[in-house]
Amino acid sequence: MRLTMMSDYALRVLLFAGAHPERLVTIDETQETYAISRGHLMKIVGVLASAGILRSQRGRAGGFTLGRAPEDIRLGDVLRLTEPDFDMVECLTPSNACAITARCALPAIVSEALDAFMAVMDRHTLADLLLHPQDFGTLTTASQERPLQ
Repeated sequence: MRLTMMSDYALRVLLFAGAHPERLVTIDETQETYAISRGHLMKIVGVLASAGILRSQRGRAGGFTLGRAPEDIRLGDVLRLTEPDFDMVECLTPSNACAITARCALPAIVSEALDAFMAVMDRHTLADLLLHPQDFGTLTTASQERPLQ
């Protein structure tokens, strides 16, 4: 299984915001820190903010911060927001045209594996990833900091 770039980047955004709980972080500094395009970041922040996982503030002094405590952000919930589907093989897609699906055990096995993966992701939170928050945001400077309002 491979996660999309959107999921990867969303987790990085959350790690960066979680590493700076005392202030708003910006798209620009996140882009500089993780080398992610501004367009991707804008989309990801929008998706996470719409779900209440991030809180964003527009304007010149704007930025974003976590919308919930890290221990309340389940990794499985983030993946459900950022993955377009989990159709790992054709027989799990709505447009399945495989002639042997009715007699094949693969769909059930893959579904079981996916359920196990998501169960593990649902057991873990952003707090589990933030054991050493200083590791996720070392490139910021005092001039970039925006206090929470």
